[in-house]
Amino acid sequence: MRDTDCVTFLQWALPRLDLRWPGFRKVRGQVCKRIKRRMKDLRIATFDGYRRHIEADPEEWRVLDGFCAITISRFYRDRGVFGVLRTDILPAIAAQAKRQRRPARCWSAGCASGEEPYTLKMLWDLDVAPRFAGARLEIVATDIDETVLARAARGCYQPGSMRELPDAFAREVFEARDGEFCIRAPHREGIDFLRQDLRTQAPDGPFDLVLCRNTAFTYFAPELQKKVLRAIVDRLQCPGWLVVGTHEDLPLSLPGLAPLAQAHEIYAFHGSFA
Repeated sequence: MRDTDCVTFLQWALPRLDLRWPGFRKVRGQVCKRIKRRMKDLRIATFDGYRRHIEADPEEWRVLDGFCAITISRFYRDRGVFGVLRTDILPAIAAQAKRQRRPARCWSAGCASGEEPYTLKMLWDLDVAPRFAGARLEIVATDIDETVLARAARGCYQPGSMRELPDAFAREVFEARDGEFCIRAPHREGIDFLRQDLRTQAPDGPFDLVLCRNTAFTYFAPELQKKVLRAIVDRLQCPGWLVVGTHEDLPLSLPGLAPLAQAHEIYAFHGSFA
């Protein structure tokens, strides 16, 4: 089976799942490998044959949809973004939450194996909380994939996922255990992992900060991107912040939502929209 055959199949199938081919171009090998394994189990020899199978069996769309979940993640991914969160955004959130006598709240949408929400927690615990006595942080982390959520709840990782993490954080937060590095108990507190489909579900807000990186605005079809963006902004505090991927653009402009000059991936929200 040729790569071009899988590409042709994905270009046909992805729009029917409210997904977009350009977002999958660089990760198509991962998706094609999963589909080929499925075809082998079904004893289907060609992608044309699999297309006929999926057209005849609506339940197979659910299986294919699961193959399209991309779960690439690591700690401190995009160092510059987390640098701005550390020095500017999280301290502002801590100060705002303290003034309002409430916990700070963050949502990690498409959290995969948990590296992103744990990175937020360690930034808060080691750098922000010591400067804002009594400041508390609650994180809701959501993903559609039960397997990666189980890994996130376990909180143990291979060294490769930590390669961008500052050494001081790694030493303080992790403990070695049976060839893996596991998050110490204090840095697990306040994180709630939930299974949700970002296309149709969102946790209850409001949130001071939402991270939706390398998920909706890469893989979802344009109209679905707009729907997700509105759902996110509807759950933001005012002021609040939204973080997207370094190579992502928002599908539309909304009043009161503007990128920061020092980090175009971070949007400040200062108003409501109708």
